[in-house]
Amino acid sequence: MLAAVAAMFAALLFAAPAAHATTTSPSDGASAPATSPGPTDGAEFRDRISGVIKNEGTPLEGVKVTATGNGYEGEAVTGANGSWSIGVPEQGAYEVELDESSLPEGVALAEGQKNPRTVTFAGTSNITTLFLLGEGIVLQQESFGSLLAERAVAGLSFGLLLALSAVGLSLIFGTTGLTNFAHGEMVTLGAVLAFAFAAIGLPVWVALPLAVLGGAAFGYVQDAGIWKPLRRRGTGLVPMMIVSIGLAVAVRYTVLFFFGGGTQPLPGSQSPVLELGPVSIPRNTLVSLIVSLAAILVVALLLLRTRIGKATRAVSDNPALAAASGIDVDRVIRLVWVIGGALAAMGGILWAYYRPGVSFNMGQQILLLIFAGVTLGGLGTVFGALVGSVLVGLFVEISTLWLPADLKYVGALVIMILVLLVRPQGLLGRRERIG
Repeated sequence: MLAAVAAMFAALLFAAPAAHATTTSPSDGASAPATSPGPTDGAEFRDRISGVIKNEGTPLEGVKVTATGNGYEGEAVTGANGSWSIGVPEQGAYEVELDESSLPEGVALAEGQKNPRTVTFAGTSNITTLFLLGEGIVLQQESFGSLLAERAVAGLSFGLLLALSAVGLSLIFGTTGLTNFAHGEMVTLGAVLAFAFAAIGLPVWVALPLAVLGGAAFGYVQDAGIWKPLRRRGTGLVPMMIVSIGLAVAVRYTVLFFFGGGTQPLPGSQSPVLELGPVSIPRNTLVSLIVSLAAILVVALLLLRTRIGKATRAVSDNPALAAASGIDVDRVIRLVWVIGGALAAMGGILWAYYRPGVSFNMGQQILLLIFAGVTLGGLGTVFGALVGSVLVGLFVEISTLWLPADLKYVGALVIMILVLLVRPQGLLGRRERIG
């Protein structure tokens, strides 16, 4: 059975087009600045800088825009609809400049427009920058309250998708005591399977549930093939943790081998922005928030209202006493791994839409934030993982109002450390006597 499941995953990864085929770097010789005859629009690159140039609502055609940075120079000319797009070989900071000499006669940049300006990629594969034209235009700045509301909604969405993975990790830790460093790869696998199912032609409404089922199957395979045999042999928690680190590295680079090192979008990753009163929110972010909340509520009802949920809480509190009372501890742990795998896969899919894009190390990128949510809320407590993850997500997004985007994850981890200095057991954890 283990071989059959592994063969199915390998077949899906082989069927999916390799991401590295669309993310050629300058070193590959495809468009190296040293050998190319001049700037290009970088059509072969996945990461893009784009925009639309209009004057009083009328698109301007033939306006030249350039992007330079990281040893690369790209150039684009606006089309009939005023749009332009420049592909870049790698993420980073780029200087974007509009050639004012290419503007029609009598048209100029609005007062206060920066030209050139610097744009920086931050967890996304597409950056939009707009140049406003015309005399008498006053650049309107959003109010602080509006910006705060938008960042809070984005933080709630991010926190809830973190909570999907954190709840599964907390359940696993609570029932087995294992700190599973391979949980990030369970997140990655959900997004990669969703991409693979979509790549072989399945509709989105079929591909995404199948990817979640694939994540559940991976959790089952892990417990049946690795963790249960180790538990039966009496392996200590520290050696098991080291095994999880090895498993994480093995899965990560197996995905890299088959999937490639680039970033690939899931179907529908580019969504319109919805205006909800003073808040502007991408439709995918709103859907992610609703789906995450619904999934967490289902898990909460399962734990609080069903016999298997009560058995899970009993095993988490005292495995020996639970076994003595007639509970099949191994069956409960197996179910926890299945649920944890499904929740991690769902979190990976939503994370791929939030970033947006699927990459081989996407789970590794948020693994520390998942651990931060679990630790902040209280190790082994499911509702603590939920609260901690939401707080981490809110701080990550709201902190961008003051911190550079590159430091937003650092700030969340610093807050976790400060809280644990005051309350070592976490927000909802219980004090325990040690020694």
